[in-house]
Amino acid sequence: MTRVPLPDFPWDSLAEQTARARAHPDGIVDLSVGTPVDPVPESIRAALASAAHLPGYPATHGTPELREVAVEALRRRHGVAGLDPAAVLPTIGSKELVAWLPRLLGLGPGDTVAIPDLAYPTYEVGALLAGAAVRRVDGRTALGPERPALLWLNSPANPTGRVLGAAHLRKVVDWARERGTVVVSDECYLALGWETEPLSVLHPEVHGGRLDGLLAVHSLSKSANLAGYRAGFVTGDPALVAELLAVRKHAGMIVPRPVQQAMVAALADDAALAAQRERYAARRVVLRPALERAGFRIDHSEAGLYLWATLGEPAATTVDRLARRGILTAPGSFYGPRGGEHVRVALTATDERVEAAAHRLTA
Repeated sequence: MTRVPLPDFPWDSLAEQTARARAHPDGIVDLSVGTPVDPVPESIRAALASAAHLPGYPATHGTPELREVAVEALRRRHGVAGLDPAAVLPTIGSKELVAWLPRLLGLGPGDTVAIPDLAYPTYEVGALLAGAAVRRVDGRTALGPERPALLWLNSPANPTGRVLGAAHLRKVVDWARERGTVVVSDECYLALGWETEPLSVLHPEVHGGRLDGLLAVHSLSKSANLAGYRAGFVTGDPALVAELLAVRKHAGMIVPRPVQQAMVAALADDAALAAQRERYAARRVVLRPALERAGFRIDHSEAGLYLWATLGEPAATTVDRLARRGILTAPGSFYGPRGGEHVRVALTATDERVEAAAHRLTA
């Protein structure tokens, strides 16, 4: 049996730096992974429990209530209009969909998946699992006459926090439609705009009244602290969603019924979303100036859960430097060659740990 060659899991390489940071007298401040640390809202926990007694198999397509509340949440929160609830498909978090989407859409050898030049590593892994080629690009013009089968967008971006404007998104969509390329937009951080308001690829300003060839991937891990629930969904082009649904039914890729009920509560609870946004905003206000006073330049970072920071030196040197102060960060090289002089600093630590990091940076 021939195994698909995959890159090493990046965070496994941080064992030495993790141990060094843990040795700090006041303990580690782990800003390396965007793992939620705040409690799951009570409304969501109650919804989870309300479906815990149901014994039957859940629907791969999700409950009608979940699909409808997802459409309404996207309309209310992000101005997305014209979605059919039938074109909403719950996923087991967003990572599994990212990893398997090229394969689920039938891509394979001879196909190309285009990803951002600085990108969430699982975009590349998903292409490799399908046997497709990967092209890192900083814009559609870099592809020249190529016709990729699938193109990933990520706005707000992980790791940089960069936001793509409506005009940019429109040009990408038009370009892709001319070439028969499916555009998939990872919108996991869409609710976390700080200096600008991010826009969905499914917004009418972008798609021009047509959803064909477009998919948007959403996660409740960051906005509702549901990383442990594995709760996400994909929506957009009804034909593409129907294709994904047909395959996922055969493959048993089903979100548990209690989690589906929790998703309904999360998508309906705008007050809980606003409260979580405020927590991240407050941590950002503490952490960003502390990094700048310590000599870092912050690039992009206008939205999302991360600060994209550089001292103008190799990322590994910066990670080591911070680990000696008990602060663990992720080297930008995890996300692509162009990240070699940056570190990604997460806002996902408790208020106390963020204050500790700020003190260590400026002491």
